[in-house]
Amino acid sequence: MFESLEKLPASEMETRLESFRSNIREAGIKCQAVMIFSRLNIYYFTGSMGNGTLWIPMDDEPVFMCRKGEQRFRLESPLDRVAPFRSYKDLEGILSGFGLKVPDSLGVEKTGINWALAESLEKRLAGVKFWAVDQAIARTRMVKSEWEARKLFLCGQRHHEALYGLLPELIHPGMTEREISIKVWECFFSLGHQGLMRMQSYGEEVFLGHVAAGDSGNYPSVFNGPVGLRGEHPDITQMGYSGKVWQENEPLILDCGFALEGYQTDKTQVYFPASWKVPDKVKKAHDLCVKIQAMAADMLLPGEKAESVYLKALDMAGKAGYTEGFMGLDGNKVPFLGHGIGLAVDEYPPLAKGFDELLQENMFLALEPKIGIRGVGMVGVENTFRVTRQGGVCITGDSFDALRV
Repeated sequence: MFESLEKLPASEMETRLESFRSNIREAGIKCQAVMIFSRLNIYYFTGSMGNGTLWIPMDDEPVFMCRKGEQRFRLESPLDRVAPFRSYKDLEGILSGFGLKVPDSLGVEKTGINWALAESLEKRLAGVKFWAVDQAIARTRMVKSEWEARKLFLCGQRHHEALYGLLPELIHPGMTEREISIKVWECFFSLGHQGLMRMQSYGEEVFLGHVAAGDSGNYPSVFNGPVGLRGEHPDITQMGYSGKVWQENEPLILDCGFALEGYQTDKTQVYFPASWKVPDKVKKAHDLCVKIQAMAADMLLPGEKAESVYLKALDMAGKAGYTEGFMGLDGNKVPFLGHGIGLAVDEYPPLAKGFDELLQENMFLALEPKIGIRGVGMVGVENTFRVTRQGGVCITGDSFDALRV
């Protein structure tokens, strides 16, 4: 007999489902049931990375239609209603077996299915009105339960221990970016990092993160973040380049996420060579980022608008004379200060202009003020915070200075 590595508590599953249904109603979506396709969201609602389709009625128990791995799903999930599934042509028969039917109005996770499968679904369910529920899913996942928070706290503690405690003893100027990347992995894996991290934006990928010495921090990047990097190769534009050596007169910036028990934290650490006489413009830029992070953390209060945090940071950077490099130089500049985080690195909401989402207690957000300095590199910070009634509480350490190595 096999045993599950972990089983989602039934009460946790029920709370998530009810929150999701509530967010659907608040959005004015008039559907009688929802179909979930992506494995990550199936995992969120059931506790298992199921291969199949999850059917969530608005007033009844869910049904998981399983293409493969039914035995594993039953081990990991408290959901009782599970049935074999091969094709959408089986849908009506499976549902009827549980006393359910296909309604006239159906919510669907549109970003969780490709165009070809969507056309197949529309063909099989002719006459059904489809509603997008992706935003309702995002708003459900953005507020974490205590069960999730415990995982994030543990992840954050180990993240800080790796980048702040262990790594400085293992790296030094003269190493290549790739050599440094390997040392980061050694520290991460020694502390339980799962290896795989997840992005939810379509087509976005992450592998370890950004390792950028000197002006690599301003190298053109396709990743939706402010830190530039050469990466390993045009095909793998992350980690560090084996041909770039960290010099004695330049900063090193590591923007590398940590993943544990399915959840992720985000953190950036800057390192200065021990012998480097750091130019005033570099030190002032890093210090400003630390101040902006502190200001933003104070604003992480229930009821605060997400965009207000970004606009205040933009104002601080401008008044200090760092408008040009704040949140990236040239094409690397991004129009946000941070983002939600959890099962994916890039969760809702972004801290950006136009996002008037009100912050709620127990959201977890990454704040990442950074400044690119032309011809030098990039400095700044990033840490993961919990929204509380007293402001943001950092879960990835409490030391934000650049480390001398």
